[in-house]
Amino acid sequence: MKKQLTIFLFLFFTFSFFQNNLFAQRDFSKVEINAEQVADNIYMLTGSGGNIGVVIGDDGVFMIDSQYGPLSEKIAAAIGKLSSQPIKYLFNTHWHGDHTGGNENFGKKGAVIVAHENVKTRMSTEQIRPFRKPTPAAAAIAQPVITFKNDMRFHLNGEDILIYHFHYGHTDGDAFVYFPKSNVIHMGDNFFKGRFPYIDLSSGGSVEGALKNINEVLFLADSETKIIPGHGALANKKDLMEYRDVIIIARDRVKKAIAKGMTLEEIKASNVTKEYDEEWGSGFINPEKFVEILHSDLTK
Repeated sequence: MKKQLTIFLFLFFTFSFFQNNLFAQRDFSKVEINAEQVADNIYMLTGSGGNIGVVIGDDGVFMIDSQYGPLSEKIAAAIGKLSSQPIKYLFNTHWHGDHTGGNENFGKKGAVIVAHENVKTRMSTEQIRPFRKPTPAAAAIAQPVITFKNDMRFHLNGEDILIYHFHYGHTDGDAFVYFPKSNVIHMGDNFFKGRFPYIDLSSGGSVEGALKNINEVLFLADSETKIIPGHGALANKKDLMEYRDVIIIARDRVKKAIAKGMTLEEIKASNVTKEYDEEWGSGFINPEKFVEILHSDLTK
């Protein structure tokens, strides 16, 4: 038992050191912020971190997520090319740092930060996640100043911006943003296009909740809907259906393996995601990690 504990601690701190130094070693000076027009006045910005949504118009800029802090000036410059209006609201789809890392900088520029109440809770207290250095509470100016429980709406720039709290899927504070007039939906990290999903169980996420969230969006979407994923290229309903189906297939295979009495290592060795690994497993979540998440959630 002592030997097993020693090995676990070694792996824990080794992996923690690796993960926590990735950010420090990243050269943000080489990151380019690119804007892609999604609808008449809606854009998707990509760079490093979660995809940003931007709604422009005379009422001011409505921004969705903020990527990493060191990129804020580049992001602000990219938005400045789209609109001369100030960033009025910054909405966070959830609390993770690749979506909220720029909050402090944009908060200092006057943006009003909005998010689900659970995002406020997590950002205002230290967060502990497995194999990661604890995330300290964010500065007060980086935290949401307006929160909601179930849903809310904005009326800006000719758009009815509808915001809905998800089931506990990617985290417990997920929300998606729906623009019915323009037929656009921003899903945050409840959608990784063409990649295995990251379901943060330590932040209240769940596999079943993630699937319910996807089905809710599929109910709203039609063949013409543009879907902005948390990560990956601009998508459509067909892409989201494929994403859902991959999760279901992998979940069911892991569930059957558990029912047969197979261990986690045996399940991973059986390669339950083999036909998707080459295309879907090259992102942040590799096939082994995806199976570990499924196994952990199904056996908790």
